[in-house]
This record gives sequence, structure tokens and C-alpha cells, in this order.
Amino acid sequence: MEIVIDDLSSTEVLALLEEHLSDMYATSPEESVHALDVDALKAPDITFFSAWKAQQLAGCVAIKNLDTKHVELKSMRTAKTFRGQGVASELLLFALEHAKMKGFSRVSLETGTQDYFLAARTLYKKFGFIDCGPFATYSLDPNSHFMTLAL
Repeated sequence: MEIVIDDLSSTEVLALLEEHLSDMYATSPEESVHALDVDALKAPDITFFSAWKAQQLAGCVAIKNLDTKHVELKSMRTAKTFRGQGVASELLLFALEHAKMKGFSRVSLETGTQDYFLAARTLYKKFGFIDCGPFATYSLDPNSHFMTLAL
């Protein structure tokens, strides 16, 4: 699998992000959806990565700089045709390694509390993330589950 910094211009990436946002709004109350749209993902404090297998989009992930030592994981998504093939694990490892290489010492994330997000929470725990309280601009929300990992 090839993972690259992406400029969010390909139709495949745009479609995957649209699917991601659609699922988030279908699963969580609007005020609890923290997924970013394409314009927000193009912000200078965000690095967006896409993963490709045999020239097909397999997934994506982004990291958002919160400060000089802390980043947030955003927009983690595996394309439907690649689910169950380890894409999310590879993307997560890549993002963590990239954050380490850039000198960050902590990665945090927000995900949902609903059953829909159980696989994501399980994956993050498998890689050492632990539960934490709200960080950055988040506040307590019964639909949000916060996790963090010291690198």
C-alpha cells in the first residue's frame, strides 16, 4: 500500500470524504459531529494522507496540529472495498510515525460513543490509545469518546 500526502483534489478522495461525512451525520446528532469537510481539511495546520492499493483508493487519515507537541487524528476512513484488510491499521501506524518524525509527542482523537464506532475504538485501544477527557476546543458530550496516546 502506498500512503501519500494528498491535496484533496481527486474524485475518489472527495467521494470517500463525502461518504464519511454522510455516515457521521447519519450516526450522531448534528451538534456532535466533529468530522471536517474538504475545505476544513485543506487548512495549513492539517496534513491529509490517502492510501492506495493497485491504484485504487483504500483509505485516508489526517493529522491536525494542535500545538508544537500535540496533534489530533482526523478523518480516518477505509474505503468499503478494502475493509477487513488491515488498511486502518496501516494508516494509523503511518500517521503515528509521521507525527513522531515531525517531533510531536502526543496524538489525541475524538470518536463516537455509538455502537457504529466500536470497531474504531477497539482499533485505537489495540494501538495503545487510552481514554481521556476533552482536549483542544472540545467539551464534554455524551456522544463523544476522547482518546490519547503518548508517542
